[in-house]
Amino acid sequence: MTDVDATDLAILRMLAADATRSAADVGRAVGIGQPAAWRRIKRLTDQGVIAGRRVVLDQAALGFGVTVFLGIKLAAKGRTGLEDFERAVTAIPEVQLVQHVLGQFDYRLRITARDISDFERILRRRIMTLPGVGQVEANVMLSEERRPGPLGGADT
Repeated sequence: MTDVDATDLAILRMLAADATRSAADVGRAVGIGQPAAWRRIKRLTDQGVIAGRRVVLDQAALGFGVTVFLGIKLAAKGRTGLEDFERAVTAIPEVQLVQHVLGQFDYRLRITARDISDFERILRRRIMTLPGVGQVEANVMLSEERRPGPLGGADT
């Protein structure tokens, strides 16, 4: 763990809520100057505390109204099977998240689709043809609530 003080935590909360805020804006909000805020943000980035910044898209507004979580158990295990599966699944544009997990399934995927028919096409033509796929379980997301991250502030 890196040394993170109260000012750093305040900066992290602000950037987690809105990563587009300028160093000057962040500095004003936490009571330091723009150069000091910039140095802190750079240090937190260099230390790996800030792992990146991203834009969160509204999938429904873009025409992707269905989100499905897939649990996938591989039929053949082993390092080669995992690597082949991971390489192939990350190439599918509708797959938004790939998690290698412990438990009933080997992987958990988050897939976005235009509608259920589009998801069925993705499942049949892309997912089920992946190397090593055995058992698949689908859960359609009905709603989603954002929860505060570990800093107690905005979503991280």
